[in-house]
Amino acid sequence: MHTTPVEFFSGGERISALWRTPDKPIAPMRAIVQGPGWLGLKDAKLYVRYHEALTDAGYAVLVFDYRGFGDSEGARELSPAVQLADLRAAVSYLETREDVDADAIGVFGTGGTGGGNAVLLAHVDERVRCAVSQVPVADGRDWLHRMRSESDWLAFLASLDEDRKLRAATGEGRRVHPREEIMVPTAERRTTRVKADVDDRIPNSVSLAAADEIMEYRPIDAARQLTTPLLVIGVEGDATTPTDHAVALYEAAQGPRRLVMQRHTTHYAAYDRYWTTVTPLIVDWFDTHLRNSGVVVRTGDATGDVIELREEN
Repeated sequence: MHTTPVEFFSGGERISALWRTPDKPIAPMRAIVQGPGWLGLKDAKLYVRYHEALTDAGYAVLVFDYRGFGDSEGARELSPAVQLADLRAAVSYLETREDVDADAIGVFGTGGTGGGNAVLLAHVDERVRCAVSQVPVADGRDWLHRMRSESDWLAFLASLDEDRKLRAATGEGRRVHPREEIMVPTAERRTTRVKADVDDRIPNSVSLAAADEIMEYRPIDAARQLTTPLLVIGVEGDATTPTDHAVALYEAAQGPRRLVMQRHTTHYAAYDRYWTTVTPLIVDWFDTHLRNSGVVVRTGDATGDVIELREEN
């Protein structure tokens, strides 16, 4: 795998990215775009094994830091809306590259909002032809609620209400640590070393207003209208991103879909335990559904539509 630093712009601000390609690329390449997961960064070691598998299969991968994160420009804030805009800008950047097949762009997202963002992008951007969502969040409000006891949840809601009033009165609200005061880490998260290489480089202070956006974060609504092929990967008994969120996205999707459930493990341990099994399934999904063709045949009946891609003779 060959890695080259590149950059593009989103909202007028420079986005820092890594362009990963096969050692011997054959252009034009099918390309996968990835925005990192919850509080993730583009150069996380966790992502390398997936990118190596994809580039070995002939794909190019564009992974980038969202605005305000890592080496990208922008205010150090946390905004799902901004992240989605950055993903769409990344797709536009891919379209500018002569070595990319612009009719064969997919999205891969892993880790909470990373997985949810993949679903949102596939829904709003018809240029994205295939999606993989690993351990996703489907409903931001439910996600934040289930991290807390009921008394803590009510106190959290009260703090958000007070912060809205503060922002209205003064123009500025509280700043909080996103991992400690928006997300509540599980015991496993406090001890895992899976993301240790990037943990000390994420923003440690964001506006509490970010929680308002996450409360309205609803990839499940997008999934109900999604006809783009979707692979969802979950973990049974997941205490970090609830298992039923992955299942709900799979069940809601309207197009070709597949659900992969990892058992007898935990959210963070699954990355190591099952990556040799799951990664080929990711590659296979893109191989099956991320194909360009000059002729598309769509056949429908009362049960739904089947789409076939016909290769040139």
